[in-house]
Amino acid sequence: MNSTEKYMQELKQWLQETSDCPLEEMSDFFKKRLNDYEQHMSVWEKSYQIFAETLPAECQKILDLGCGSGLELDKIFQINPVIDVTGVDLCQSMLDKLLEKHSAMRLTTVCQDYFQYDFGYGKWDAVISFESLHHFLPERKKELYRKICNGLKDGGVFILGDYIACCDEEEEFLRGEYLKRRKESAIPDNCFVHFDIPLTLEHERKLLQNAGFMIEKVLENPDNATIITARKGL
Repeated sequence: MNSTEKYMQELKQWLQETSDCPLEEMSDFFKKRLNDYEQHMSVWEKSYQIFAETLPAECQKILDLGCGSGLELDKIFQINPVIDVTGVDLCQSMLDKLLEKHSAMRLTTVCQDYFQYDFGYGKWDAVISFESLHHFLPERKKELYRKICNGLKDGGVFILGDYIACCDEEEEFLRGEYLKRRKESAIPDNCFVHFDIPLTLEHERKLLQNAGFMIEKVLENPDNATIITARKGL
């Protein structure tokens, strides 16, 4: 059995064991885990650092989607303490923790669904997101990526750090499980729930390219986060 087969076997076993656990609304999920969230996310410590270092030094006006308590911003502010950041997240408790940590920084927080947030046009040097977008179907991400592209200045960058499916089987299996559980629980379409539905790298790249981005760099890190740098075409 190769590593992919073993991984898929373990994933299916875990989902079978947790099949009776109800899907949790997104903001409630994170609010309940606020106290140990940062410790839990510390498994991506190296990726947070690499993610921060990937942000071009000339980028001064940044939009962070799904910023949470700001673990990526912890690293970014260490590198550039005068950077101007707007962080958007569904969970006010997470945003409160972020503001508590970085009260002296040029930081604005918005408690809102970032699919509905007004990005403006040609406003941002960079849009960033770390470990957030793998919770959404490609149909939603397609429109979001176009909105991100429009919101960036000419030549601006979108830096995505995320969980990427290892293969088509993982992507298709998790999508099917997600849709099945939503249907069984009669969850309305406008309700966000916490469940992982990552895309393969090939499919993620295609979504970005179709939205008007040029893929500049892909980094796959030792702690299993993938970082994609995509630049808005001139």
